[in-house]
Formats: sequence, C-alpha cells, structure tokens
Amino acid sequence: MLDKVMPADPADRADAEESAEAGSGEAAPAKRSLLRRLGPHRLTSRIVLLNLLGLIVLVAGILYFNQFRQGLIDARVQSLTTQAQIIAAAVAGSATVDTGSIAIDPDSLADTNDEAMTDSDQLSSLDFPIDPEAAGPVLKRLLANTTVRARIIDKDGNLVVDSRFLYTRGDIIQSDLPPIDGEHGRYSIQALWNRFVNWTFSYDYPKQLEYGLDNGKDFPEVAAALNGAKVSLVRLNDRGQIIVLVAVPVQRFRAVLGALVLATTGGEIDDVLRAERQVVLMTFAFVALVTILLSIMLASTIALPLRKLAAAAERVRRGINKRVEIPDFSARGDEIGDLSGAVRDMTNALYNRIAAIEAFAADVSHELKNPLTSLRSAVETLAYAKTPEQRERLVEIVNHDVKRLDRLITDISDASRLDAELARGEAQAFDLSQLLESITTYANDTAKEGQAEVEFEIAKPPPGMDRAKAYTIMGHDSRLGQVVRNLIDNARSFTKPGTKLNVRVRRTGPDVEFRVDDWGPGIPPDNLGRIFERFYTDRPEGSFGSNSGLGLSISQQIVDAHKGRIWAENRYGKPDGDGVRPVLGARFLVRIPAAAHA
Repeated sequence: MLDKVMPADPADRADAEESAEAGSGEAAPAKRSLLRRLGPHRLTSRIVLLNLLGLIVLVAGILYFNQFRQGLIDARVQSLTTQAQIIAAAVAGSATVDTGSIAIDPDSLADTNDEAMTDSDQLSSLDFPIDPEAAGPVLKRLLANTTVRARIIDKDGNLVVDSRFLYTRGDIIQSDLPPIDGEHGRYSIQALWNRFVNWTFSYDYPKQLEYGLDNGKDFPEVAAALNGAKVSLVRLNDRGQIIVLVAVPVQRFRAVLGALVLATTGGEIDDVLRAERQVVLMTFAFVALVTILLSIMLASTIALPLRKLAAAAERVRRGINKRVEIPDFSARGDEIGDLSGAVRDMTNALYNRIAAIEAFAADVSHELKNPLTSLRSAVETLAYAKTPEQRERLVEIVNHDVKRLDRLITDISDASRLDAELARGEAQAFDLSQLLESITTYANDTAKEGQAEVEFEIAKPPPGMDRAKAYTIMGHDSRLGQVVRNLIDNARSFTKPGTKLNVRVRRTGPDVEFRVDDWGPGIPPDNLGRIFERFYTDRPEGSFGSNSGLGLSISQQIVDAHKGRIWAENRYGKPDGDGVRPVLGARFLVRIPAAAHA
C-alpha cells in the first residue's frame, strides 16, 4: 500500500486533506479554499471588512443626517402656503353670502354720545357666512389634478367643506384596500425591509387627529387661523406617513369668515424620501461591490506573496537534502519586497551556516585523525622498542601528539562558541589604542627567550580629534584582544630572534586601522587568500604540530562580527641592482568602524 504524499505548502496541504475527505469532485476543495481565505481570521477578509466599515459609516451618516427631508418639507410648506392664500382669497370672494344687514342697538347709540363708529367696528359687525354650495366648486376647480386635501371651517369651528367628499357626476371613487395580513406577507423580504426602514428612519412628529364636524376650534392650527394667523405643521397620519398642514384665515374686508386647512396626501413626501434612499443604497451597493473587488485585489498583492513566503519557509523547515529557493519579491520596492529580501538573505545565511558546519565537522574530523593516527602508531611501536632511547623518543611523540590534540580541541571549542558569545554579548565603546598598548606591553613582559620584541606606535590623530575620540570603537574588547594576540603570536613564529615586531594604529577616514609587521619570509602570493582558512598552516621547518591552524580563521571571524575587515600582504624593500624588490616580511591589517560610524 502506497503512502499518500502531502504537499509542503500549509495552505495546499490543508486543501489536499479536504480534497481527500471530500472524495471525488474537483470544485469542492477550491470552494473550501476560497472560503478559508475569506474567513474572519484571514487578512483578505479583514481588509474587505475594514473598507466596507468605512463605507457603511459614510452611507449611514448620509441617510441619518441628510437635510433633504427637511428641505423637502420646507419647500412643500411654502408651496402649500401660497396655494392656501390663493384658494382662501377665491373662497372669500366668490363663496360668501353678503346679508347686507348691520346690527344696531339704540341703547348703545345713546351711550356713544352721537360718536361715529370706526371702520373696524363697522367691518366686524358685517356678517359674511361661507356658502358650501359655492365653496365646493371653487375648491374642486382649484385643486384639480392635485393630491392636496382642503377643508373649510367656519368661525364656530364647524366643518363646512371637505374636498375629499366633493364628487360630480361621472367621477370614479377609488379607495385603497388594507394590506393583506398573513404569515407570508408579514415575513416577506419587502415587509421585513419596510420594517427595518421604518425602525431606522422613524419620525418623531406628533400624530394628526381627524377633524370632526363641529370640533374645529379644538385644533391649535384652526384656532390660530380663526384669529388671523397663518400656521404650518408637520404631522403623521394613522399609517405613520408624513403629512404637511397649512392653515390660513378666510378673510373678506379684514373680517375672518373661517379657516382653510390644506394637507398633503400621506405618502407623498415618504415616496420621495424612499426614492432618494433607494438611490443612495443602490449607489452604496455599487460602491461596496467595487470596494470588495478592489480590496480583494489589494489583499491578493499582500496575502498571496505572504502565503508563498510562508509556504517556502515551511518547505525550508521540512527540507533535508534539498535547497529551497525563496520567492523573490524585491522588485516590488515595498515592505513585502523588503520582507522577501530579508527572508532570502536569512535562508541563504542559514544554508551557508549549515554548509560551514558540515565543512567544519569534516575539517575537525580530518585534523583529529592525524594526531590520533600518530599517537596510535607510537603506542603500538612502544612495545617493540629495545633501547631506552627509542622508548624515550616514542614517549616524546606521544606527549607531542597529546598536546596537539589538546590545542586542537581547545581551539575548536573556542571557534564553535565564538558566534554565540558575540551574539549574546553587548558591544561597548572602548579605546583601541589603549587595548593595543596594553597587549604589546604584556607581550614584551611575558616574552620567552629568543622571541622578538614588539614595538607599538600610535599615529597622530586627525585635526580636531583627541586620541580617545579618534580611536574609540564599538565592540568586544576581549575578543579583539584575542585577534591582536593571535597576530602577534603568528608574527613571532615567523620572525627571527633578535628582530622586532611593529604594531601601529592610525585613523583612516571612518575606520580605525591597526597593523602587525613581521620580519619573516613573507607569504607566497598564491596563498594570500588561503591563510584565513580553517586548519591552513604554512610553517617553517621544525614547527609542525605546534599550531592548530585556527588562529587566523578565528581572528577573521571576530573581525567580521565587528563589521570590519582583515587581510594580509607582503612588505617589500627597495629594488636591487636587478630591479627585484626583496620581501621584508608579512603585514596583517585590521580595520574596524569607529564609534561614531559603527
């Protein structure tokens, strides 16, 4: 039975698992993958929801704080007021009955001492009742082709004429049937939407009561109009629809004969508002669709590269003998590109470190085999030694190989934990010239017989800088001190007794440079690039086994950790008669960024 190979990509692996569960059918895994990418915890869904949230808040503010409703009501009030004034003037001029009688009280005439009555008293004493038979046709003509309802109320509050009940021969009477109440109608989409709209955009206007036949004065708008004022009101009918009422006095010769009340039909303003909301909501739906599409496109430019990077990282984690290539999005020039470049560099550094560890392990194994082989051969030969001189010679070889093993193990241990110590340690500012001076002084004080003396020289700091500022660097003084000791020991091993080494420090631009000069045979030009390799050694005859070959490699590792540079070159003298410049010795140079540029 064959095992099923699952993809390394986490998203693809999940898709494959769901596909296996679903059995046959190719569309189901793709749909589930799409739904998963649009889940609440995904970046795409969050971008879409955030963009839609801003759009929803904007549309809700437009619908809730829109001034269109108030402007529409104000315009309707102004139109009704003008219309009511025209109708009231027409009714007063053509639908009133002049009785021609003036009420005279003889007693009151005697009390006035023959004083003439004022014009206003005479006008108020006139009687002009409103004739319903004449007012009805006037209202019907003026309100033709309109949905406005008009009512005329006399001075006593009695309803005289109502335009709703004015019919002529041949008129067709229409009335709206009540809505069908049922489970289906009550819970239909339209009904639910109407409930939501009514709940969301509910009005706080008072409800308008129906006028009776003789209770007109009980309504404030009628009472105000009977007192000669013009009044406009906004009310709700029994269906919760907005109606606008305008009440004006019906006057003739300044005498108030009654009140004319005009009212809009319920639903007239609501239909306009509903149409406006539908336009806003349709616009919102279109913009929301565009927003969703653009958000998905934007999210795809972010989420898709991230998914690819995550999948590549998963493949790197699972890969054993295969080098995985990380997708390169650095051409984007944005944060995703920076992340891609960083992940690529990190992965390359990881592979390089793995390769270095493997090479280091191979080199260590090879270097340990040589002294172990020599040690085993000496031990095996010791049993066959016949003379004390032979035994002494074999014991000397054993001691030499043991010391070599000890030196190798110590240097290998130091090299293996060097990176961890440099990463954990905190870099501090210190004066490199003082460190060099201390090490050279100690090297001279502890020098063995025949070892070369070390001379130390400090170059003059640049103008405007003192010694402390010119030679201060950021780093680990103990490790850089190890570099200086390794270079001095290496130079002493090539320098003849009676000569001197030279250590010099100077400031070169943004860096601090120190060098170690010896008076040895120099370095073969072909080996200048190899001397910093692990376990490489090119010693004078008779010094084999006294060095591990890791000193310069460790020094380069420390300098690289300080973002510096170390290299070697030969020093040459003046040309001789044949034009050949003799080699005076080797020179090792180290440059470390100064503290201000570290």
